[in-house]
Amino acid sequence: MEDVIILGTGCAGLTAAIYTGRAQLNPLVLEGTQPGGQLTTTSEVENFPGFPEGIDGFMMMDNLRKQAARFGARYEHARIDKVEIEGETKKLYAGDKVFEAKTVIVATGARPRLLGIPGEQEMYGGKGVTTCATCDGAFYRDMEVVVVGGGDSACEEALFLTRFCSKVTLIHRRDELRASQIMADRATSHEKIEMAWNSVPVEVLADDKGLAKGVRVKDVNSGEEREIPCKGVFIAIGHIPNTDFVEGVLELDGDGYIVPEAGSQVKTKYEGFYAAGDCVDHVYRQAITAAGMGCQAAIEAERWLAENG
Repeated sequence: MEDVIILGTGCAGLTAAIYTGRAQLNPLVLEGTQPGGQLTTTSEVENFPGFPEGIDGFMMMDNLRKQAARFGARYEHARIDKVEIEGETKKLYAGDKVFEAKTVIVATGARPRLLGIPGEQEMYGGKGVTTCATCDGAFYRDMEVVVVGGGDSACEEALFLTRFCSKVTLIHRRDELRASQIMADRATSHEKIEMAWNSVPVEVLADDKGLAKGVRVKDVNSGEEREIPCKGVFIAIGHIPNTDFVEGVLELDGDGYIVPEAGSQVKTKYEGFYAAGDCVDHVYRQAITAAGMGCQAAIEAERWLAENG
């Protein structure tokens, strides 16, 4: 039986692995379907402390992985589909295989909700299609971009992008935003933001280098199509937390995010069972905040093991 099992190899999971490894707990880290998490699809990370020139997302995650391995972290590929965590021994099921541990840290992250239109996947991650203005907005300085969505997140993305971009077109399928009134007012009144009402994207258009050059949108009322030129397509229609395997076991909110115990960011109602990163946090969703939560979860697990053996 393991002292610690960590689910996920994004910033939260690997930071937890570094801390539990340094505590000589010999953590077992289970990789899911996307080793390294969302950052592996990001061409350059400029806002993680300690990298004044920025760092390639894949390289950053590979560095974290090697750092954790240096302190004794072990890796195995498995996708957990069921858990039993009420007793002293936590059981994690991956098909017919069962893993047992005294403590578990869930850091399975979240995946962005995408549009599912032609061109989107081909240009996702460094070629013009992205899901994080905070991460990638500065790369589009003095360029025209579009944001797809109509909620608070879409408005926040659009407003943030006005710091860098010459023009931001906010594409929404209705004739009014579903964001809070204050956010909607800020977005619609901003001189750099243009609204594309009653419109849905149907294709991301590429130039001869395979980079985004525009979006084809369709008017939901008339059916007419037109092209909006842009260099960046920011999709802000929400995220899907990777928490299906704990549904019915842990408390989840209406969007599927794990709800921590009151007074803690990482504790759950089960002793020795913790959650960290984007499977919990639907507000910040940054590499640095995920890493911080992974640190917290690791320290909590270490303390729990010290007190309970």
